[in-house]
Amino acid sequence: MTDKPARPKPEWLQAHGTPWTVVSETTVYDNPWISVTEYQTIAPTGQPALYGKVSFKNRAIGVVPLHADGTVTLVGQHRFPHASYSWEIPEGGASLDEDPLDGAKRELAEEVGLEAGDWRRILTMELSNSITDEICHGYLALDLTPTPTAPDETEDLAIARVPFGQALDAAVAGHMPDSLTVALLLRVHHMAVKGELPADLARLVLADPRS
Repeated sequence: MTDKPARPKPEWLQAHGTPWTVVSETTVYDNPWISVTEYQTIAPTGQPALYGKVSFKNRAIGVVPLHADGTVTLVGQHRFPHASYSWEIPEGGASLDEDPLDGAKRELAEEVGLEAGDWRRILTMELSNSITDEICHGYLALDLTPTPTAPDETEDLAIARVPFGQALDAAVAGHMPDSLTVALLLRVHHMAVKGELPADLARLVLADPRS
C-alpha cells in the first residue's frame, strides 16, 4: 500500500489564538458505537460555553474501487438517519485499535466482493469537526479481482459498476450526497489531473462521460 505523497505544510496553516478549555465533562449517552459528552468550557474568546461532543468508537472507512477500464463499483442501500436511498462508494468502520487498511480490505470484500492488489490511502478527513471527533480514512483500490461477499446482517445492498465520470457527475450534481463518496471521487479526479495515477487510467478517469 502507498500513502499519498507528503507535502510541506504552508506557513499560513499555523494555529492562532487560545484553544478551548474544559471545565467539566459528563457522559450523557453511551452505546457500542458512539458516546455523547456534555462539556462546560471556556471558549477561545474567554466566554463560558456549553458544548456537546459525539465520540465515535470506530474510524470511518471509504474505498474507491477503480477498475482498469475506468469504471467504479458503487453500493446502493437505504440509510436510516435521512430515511433515504443512498448510492455511495463501499464504506464502513474500523475499530480504533484496528489498522484502517485492514478495515478497508474487509469492507471492500464484504460489500462488493472485490479484493485489490494495489491499495493507496489518498485522503484523511474530519467528517463533522464542530460536533464530532469522527475521522475518515479514504482509499483508492486498484488491480481488482472478485472475492466472496459477506454483507452485514442489517445490509440489503445493490451494486452498480459505472464509468468514473458518470459517478463523479452524479456526486457533484447532488444525486450522491454522501460526504465520503463526494470527497473521494473528487480526490481521485484530482490525482488524475496531477499525474498521480498511471497515464492510461488517468485518461479514463478524465474522459467525458457523455462521449
